[in-house]
Amino acid sequence: MNGTNVRLPARRFAAAAAATALIAGPAALAAAGPAHATPDQGRASAVVLRTGLDVALLDKTVNVPLAVSLNEVQAPQSAEKTALTAQLDGVDGDKPFSVLSARVAEAKATVTDDKAEAGTRLAQARLHVPGLPLLSVIEVEEVTSSAVCETGEAPAAEANVLGAVTVLGKKVTLTAGGTTDVQVPGVGEVRLDLSQRETTSRTAAATALELKVSINPLKLNVAEVEGVLTLAEATCETPPAVQTPAPSPVTEVKPQGAPEEANLAETGGSSTTPYVAGGAVALLALGGGAVALARRRT
Repeated sequence: MNGTNVRLPARRFAAAAAATALIAGPAALAAAGPAHATPDQGRASAVVLRTGLDVALLDKTVNVPLAVSLNEVQAPQSAEKTALTAQLDGVDGDKPFSVLSARVAEAKATVTDDKAEAGTRLAQARLHVPGLPLLSVIEVEEVTSSAVCETGEAPAAEANVLGAVTVLGKKVTLTAGGTTDVQVPGVGEVRLDLSQRETTSRTAAATALELKVSINPLKLNVAEVEGVLTLAEATCETPPAVQTPAPSPVTEVKPQGAPEEANLAETGGSSTTPYVAGGAVALLALGGGAVALARRRT
């Protein structure tokens, strides 16, 4: 009797565990869904001034690259800068050389989940290069640029030059989207491209002024300057559209019994066949144990 009392609960527990496995197996598979990666953010950048110049001093015996940027900002993380001067060391003895000074110099870049935008503003600004400490390469009253990239909308870029522009001491009239050449004998030459804008399906870029300069005052070769200057540049890239993940399919859990096993024999099996087979083996083992026990007692 004691043996029967101990083994009977064990057999019942094993049968219950097998039935639980049959039911829980398909449900566990149905609950597992695919992982979805977080979409990338958009991009935005802005800069008030960027220089890419080669400065040759003392009849080209000393070459100094003039690489300066003022208020350069980039996002995904929103940023803003408002410094008013840009200086360079090593081209004017021990004194720092002032490349740009302005009353207003702002650059902003912002990115959210569905929008990236950048903008610049430069007002009452004067730009100098080595060799011309008293004469500005360019003076501008105000220039601005902006770039906006919003999900679901066409990217937009805008650049404006407001008020008077003076190049190498000469007031000039600029043509929107065109090129202006300014030559000053004994000083140098400056070529200006005004209000450049470019857009694609996902990006936008705007530059208020781009200057290609060639400066050699009085051909003395004291300081020869060649290269490109960029004023008020803004760029952006549209954030990708956020896609809602499709719901995971839910597998219907059917009772596992004799009728279902008959259906499996007719159709050749289904996604729950492994669980049914496993449960059947467990139950068969339990039945065999019960028969053996009964024989011992007889």
